[in-house]
Amino acid sequence: MYGGGQQGYGRGGPGMGMGFGPPVTPPIIKNLLIINAATFVAAALIPSIQFLGAVVPVLVWQGGYLWQPFTYMWLHGSLGHIAMNMFVLWMFGSPMAMAWGAKRFLRYYLVCGTGAGVFIATAPYILLALGIDTDLGVPTVGASGAVYAVVLAYSLTWPDRTIMLIFPPVAFRAIWIIPVMFFMTVAMGGGNVSHIGHLGGVVVGWLLLRRDGPRGGQPLTVSQLRKKWDRYRMKRRLRAVRQQNESGRAQQSDKRPTYH
Repeated sequence: MYGGGQQGYGRGGPGMGMGFGPPVTPPIIKNLLIINAATFVAAALIPSIQFLGAVVPVLVWQGGYLWQPFTYMWLHGSLGHIAMNMFVLWMFGSPMAMAWGAKRFLRYYLVCGTGAGVFIATAPYILLALGIDTDLGVPTVGASGAVYAVVLAYSLTWPDRTIMLIFPPVAFRAIWIIPVMFFMTVAMGGGNVSHIGHLGGVVVGWLLLRRDGPRGGQPLTVSQLRKKWDRYRMKRRLRAVRQQNESGRAQQSDKRPTYH
């Protein structure tokens, strides 16, 4: 789904160049991919795993199945579902794991995924309290909440990197990844997409990043985001002025007389 204009990884400054995917897959990412794949196969062979592990709001809060907000993120509904989630995790999780280290990345991944599971289990009760009819027995599976949080961290750590969608072939800055993903899931995802789970992962990820900062040690604040946005706009203006000046010089050079 996503092709990345990868401009260097790790703790160093950004490099140059375009590429497809990360140059290195850290061990923590490999382990997460293997665990998800193994669980997918196990659930296909033993259907009760899917029933016991999926988030079902009525079972979580009225049946005592309190493990479900954690276990649901290791299960997937189809081959395409797990393939997409694992692809995005590999694409954006690899540079984050390299920058953060395995311990911080795994903690962030698990907390955001579990937090999204709590959102999924709780949201239907909030809707009912507001007088909106909803089904408390719908099961939800997938790592999308945790994956969305990982993408959020990537977009705030390297906001100026260029991301290239494979389909449609559109390039944009990394800071816009989350809005683009939400738009695409709403426009193309159909009725079986857990938008609450996606939103929950982003909200929990935002809270963690607000406390620790994308690079660690520097809490993320709204004022910092505003400053980044102002710098981005200033860079765009300077780039536009530079291009306009270069175009003007080119036109002036074309008007110079030629001598034979």
